[in-house]
Amino acid sequence: MFLLILILLSNLSAAGGDYYSAPDLSLVYIIPFVGILLSIAVLPLIAHGFWEENYGKISLFWALAFYVPFLFTGFDFAVHELVKVIATEYIPFIIILFSLYTISGGILIKGELVGSTKLNIIILLVGTILSSWMGTTGSAMLLIRPLLKANKERKYKVHTVVFFIFLVANIGGSLTPLGDPPLFIGFLKGVDFFWTTKHMFLPMVTISALLISAYYFVDTYYCKKENFKSSKNFSLRKIQLEGSFNFILIVGVVCSVLLSGMSSLKYPIFEIFHVKILAGNVIRDFMLIFLAVMSLVFTKNEFRKMNRFTWHPIQEVAKLFIGIFITIIPAILILNEGKNGALAPIISLVQDDGQNINSMYFWLTGILSSFLDNAPTYMVFFNLAGSSVDTNVANYLMYDQTATLLAISLGAVFMGAMTYIGNAPNFMVKSISEENGVKMPSFFGFIGWSVIILVPCFIIINLLFV
Repeated sequence: MFLLILILLSNLSAAGGDYYSAPDLSLVYIIPFVGILLSIAVLPLIAHGFWEENYGKISLFWALAFYVPFLFTGFDFAVHELVKVIATEYIPFIIILFSLYTISGGILIKGELVGSTKLNIIILLVGTILSSWMGTTGSAMLLIRPLLKANKERKYKVHTVVFFIFLVANIGGSLTPLGDPPLFIGFLKGVDFFWTTKHMFLPMVTISALLISAYYFVDTYYCKKENFKSSKNFSLRKIQLEGSFNFILIVGVVCSVLLSGMSSLKYPIFEIFHVKILAGNVIRDFMLIFLAVMSLVFTKNEFRKMNRFTWHPIQEVAKLFIGIFITIIPAILILNEGKNGALAPIISLVQDDGQNINSMYFWLTGILSSFLDNAPTYMVFFNLAGSSVDTNVANYLMYDQTATLLAISLGAVFMGAMTYIGNAPNFMVKSISEENGVKMPSFFGFIGWSVIILVPCFIIINLLFV
C-alpha cells in the first residue's frame, strides 16, 4: 500500500517528466545498510529471542531509516529507485528462491546416509558440479537436507555446512550463466554463454580442489576428535529418490531463466514510474510460481514432512533481504557515480592504469560482492572496464580485455562465499541448517571461517589466473 501511494503521488508530481536527476549522495546514506548488517551480526548473539520475534520489524526500520530521508533528495527519483529495486530485483530474487526452495523440498533422498568424510566429499563434489547447470540456489536447496540428514549423528558438523556454502552455494556456479546471477547478467549484456565455461574452468577446478583437500583434512581431524567411525559402507544402490517428479520441475526452472534472456522477449509490456517491466521477466516469474504450485499439488505431503520442510527459512530471507535490497540503493548509486561519487578513491583504483589493475578488479569486485548484491556489483565494474568503448562492450571485454572480465567474474562469483549475504543461497542454507539443529557461526564467525579458509585460496587464484 505504501509503495502504491508513492507511485500515485509521484506520477502526479512528475506530470510529463521522463527523466530524473540522481542526487549526489554522501556516505551517510549507507549508515542504514551498515545498521542492518550489524543487526544481523550482533542481535542474534546478544538478544536471540528478541531477534527471532522482531527481525522483520528491524529490517523494516532500517529500510525506512534510509528511505524517508532519501525521499527529500528528490521525490520522483527516490520512488523510481524503490520501484526499480522492488520490481526488477527483489521480486524476481524472492520468486526464484521460493520456487527452488519449494520444489527441492519435495525431493526426498532415502537410504543409509552416514556422514563419513567420503560421503560428505561426494555430496560436495556432486553439488559443485550441479551448481553451474541448475544454479547455486537450486543445487544448494536440493542437497543441503541430505547432507544434514547424513551428518545428523555427527557431533561436529558446522564445518561441513560451511564448506557446503563455499563450494555448492557459490564457487560451483562458476562455469555457466545459469550458475550465478552475475554471470547471467553478463550473458544478458552479450557475453557468450560458453565464454565463462572456457575461461573459468581452470580457476574453478583449482579452487575446488584446494577446498576439497582442505575439507578432507578438517573433517578427518574432527572425526578423530569425536571418535567417529562409520559402521556402514556407502553405496549408491542403497539410495532411493522419492518425489523425483520435482527434478522435471527444476529443469523447468532452468528453462524459465534461460527463456527470460531471449532477445525476442526483451521488450517492455508495461512501465511503472518509468521502470520498464520486460516481457521475458514477467513470463519467467509466472512460470516459476506455476512450477512451485505444481510441486505443492503433485508431491506427497509426507515427503516434505520427512524432509522437515517448513516455510520459516524462506520467510526469514524474504523479510531480511527486502531491507538489504532497499538499503543498498545508495551504495550502488554512489558506485555508479564513479570518480564523481563519494567512493571515488575506490573507483580510481581500477580506473588508473597499472600492472596490477586486474588484481584490483578481482579484489574490489569480490570484496564488495561479499556485502552488496553481487549482480549489480558485477555490473558496476563491467561498465567501468568497458567505459572506453561506446558499443559492443561485451565483445571488447571478451576479446580485448579478457583478463579484466575474468577478474571481475571470478571476484563476483568466488567472493560471494565470504559472508552469509554474499549470495542468495548462503543465508538460506544457514537458516535450514539452524532449523535442523546445527548451531551455525554468527555473521562475523562465518567471516572468520572465510578469512582463514578462502582468502589463502583467493591469493593463489590471483597469482595463477589474474
